[in-house]
Amino acid sequence: MRVFVAGATGAVGSLLVPMLVAAGHEVTGTSRSPAGTERIRSLGATGVRADALDAEGLRHAVRAAAPEVVIHQLTDLSGADGAANGRIRREGTRNLVEAAKAAGVGRIVAQSISWAYAPGDGPAGEAVPLDGTAAQPRAGTVAAVRALEETAAELETAVLLRYGLLYGPGTWYAPDGALAAALAGEPSAPFLGSTVANDAVSSFVHVSDAAGAALAALDWPGGPVNIVDDEPAPAREWLPALAEALGVPAPTPVAGRQEWERGALNALARGRGWQPEWPTWRTGFAARCAVR
Repeated sequence: MRVFVAGATGAVGSLLVPMLVAAGHEVTGTSRSPAGTERIRSLGATGVRADALDAEGLRHAVRAAAPEVVIHQLTDLSGADGAANGRIRREGTRNLVEAAKAAGVGRIVAQSISWAYAPGDGPAGEAVPLDGTAAQPRAGTVAAVRALEETAAELETAVLLRYGLLYGPGTWYAPDGALAAALAGEPSAPFLGSTVANDAVSSFVHVSDAAGAALAALDWPGGPVNIVDDEPAPAREWLPALAEALGVPAPTPVAGRQEWERGALNALARGRGWQPEWPTWRTGFAARCAVR
């Protein structure tokens, strides 16, 4: 299958490209830099320079690749700028979908998130609607996610991968990532997450398992699907465990959570055959986040 990966050098994309190649797919991946395109080529794929915010350039890149499916792994998180990442979700997704339409592509697999659900008591399944009651800044995040998913769904088949919090190489939760810096007291660390060990429930997924889900989703039916591990957990449990794995001080546990901080369920993904290598953050943190 001919596959076009937008965002091929990101935390998920850089692991996904070699998985696709190993599975026998003909892969074209995008990067905004010459170094990035060379990295893609070193993985056995075709690397092309393209910027998600350059509609015409992206249209040309997709048309030249003539893919059968587009995979959307575009983010802008390096500077922890929520507005910039929201722009990628809105404008970048629009440009990618329009490019896919122009090239006659009817299938997209798109990266979304699993913490945009409406408030509730337990972990959310895919039938729970997105949060329509949030105040800013969360309202902006949810609106951008909604725009991403609705735009992707304009294609005939759109598989919307609602990832949990990504940990592992290249993420904020890696040994050299922003969370470790924030917990170590570096005030300038760019980080949009929380360092409060409270009752807020989160769901995690290792980046390699996230990439594996994108590979598996090439032939999944359309619609949203949570890509999270088996154990949603409150921050007062997972944050001290992660701090220990990272070798940084753990915050003191406190009470309290927002009603939307509820985690997510992975029954649908598992029902489609997805089996995470790291089914719980408890073993994943220790094995994959410890300083190596």
